[in-house]
Amino acid sequence: EHCRQYERAPCEGRIVPGAVVVRSAVPDDEDILSALFASLGREDLRFRFLSPLKTVGQDVLSMMTHVDHKQTENFLVFDEANKRLVASAMLASDSERECAEVALAVHPDYKHRGVSWTLLEHVARAAKALGIKKLQSIEDRAHREAIKLEQEMGFVSKAYPGDATLMLLEVDLADL
Repeated sequence: EHCRQYERAPCEGRIVPGAVVVRSAVPDDEDILSALFASLGREDLRFRFLSPLKTVGQDVLSMMTHVDHKQTENFLVFDEANKRLVASAMLASDSERECAEVALAVHPDYKHRGVSWTLLEHVARAAKALGIKKLQSIEDRAHREAIKLEQEMGFVSKAYPGDATLMLLEVDLADL
């Protein structure tokens, strides 16, 4: 039902045929989202939250599952065979929908299997359908895999203002 709140953006569907499905997060997803983040190593948590977290707190989990489906959305990816949550992509836009930021986390068992690429592609299509013009990602400079993936998808990288440890990657969605 929450998917109907999208004007034109797809929020459900198969993103890797026969492997995983994606849907929007709902409040009941806090426990499985917590388990996904618990499966990540410290470096992956730091890359996702740009902070040296040991665990993701209840307040953050609540924010990630109580989204408004207009300015914020959290796409959850499940392995269709075992119903396991394998990835999350948070999308947050400004009120004018000019620009949105995306942040991904992928379960370690599903890395290097195309989940990040396909999920980011899915999020970009959804953002474009919502009328968002520019998609951004803020990455730790040490997160070379994410930076490379985003650059391969057409994101342009530049220094993040005020923090030499970060990179700002952005893509004009009209170009996708």
